[in-house]
Amino acid sequence: MTTIVVKPSFWLTTGIRVEKVNNLNLFKFTEELGLRMQELLDRKKADILTTEEAAELEAIGELDVIFSYINAMIASEA
Repeated sequence: MTTIVVKPSFWLTTGIRVEKVNNLNLFKFTEELGLRMQELLDRKKADILTTEEAAELEAIGELDVIFSYINAMIASEA
C-alpha cells in the first residue's frame, strides 16, 4: 500500500493570502482553498472521502493550525 503525503507547502502560491484585519496583516485561505476544505469536510461527513482526499484534508487542516498560531502571535504582539 502506498502512503499519500500532501504537504501544506503545496498551497503556498495558490491557497494563501494576507488580509488586513483591524490594522493587522493576517494569514487567510483563499476562497478556492476554503471552498475545497469545506468540500472535503462534507465528503468526510458523508463517509465518501478517498484516501487521497483524506491526505489533502489533513494537510489543509495542518495549514489551518499553523495560520491560527501565527495569527494569534501577530495579534498578541499588536
